[in-house]
Amino acid sequence: MKIRLKQVNQHTYEQWSEQIANLLYEQSVWLEAKTIGLTVPMPREVNTRIIMEQAWKQDKQVATPKCIPSQRKMDFRQIESESDLEQSYAGLYEPIPEKTLRIEKNEIDLLIVPGLCFDQSGYRLGFGGGYFDRYLEGFRNHTVALAFDFQVLSYIPTEKYDLNVDFLITNKGVQQFE
Repeated sequence: MKIRLKQVNQHTYEQWSEQIANLLYEQSVWLEAKTIGLTVPMPREVNTRIIMEQAWKQDKQVATPKCIPSQRKMDFRQIESESDLEQSYAGLYEPIPEKTLRIEKNEIDLLIVPGLCFDQSGYRLGFGGGYFDRYLEGFRNHTVALAFDFQVLSYIPTEKYDLNVDFLITNKGVQQFE
């Protein structure tokens, strides 16, 4: 899947990311959310930078995760611009702790959950650290995953502790799960 993502050309990547973002903005979970939790995209992940910009234009709070590798967990911190980010753990762009405030899990109204691929029931295969799996335990608000259509597979392996997202949005449409 990582190879397939690298093969997407820049024009297609931008077009698909914009289609996905526009579908997200139409959802009631987006319209009603005051605080959006999301990651800054790694190369060729759906572009969440445009989503951050839209959230700020709509006076929504944006929170991004800060990994704590020694504890294998993460906290979300409010950012007000990309200048609140620095490249750190595993090449990720994360909030600078001295410039940002910690946001409690229950304060995030809509959490955009990253993944390498997804199945038809909204389960995800992440990037291997387990950070989101642990964070999602006890998360009670809305979750959405954003992916390119080819990242949705008929089957991915799941474990008993895996949780599916509420919505999966691709460049081809929106799926809602129970």
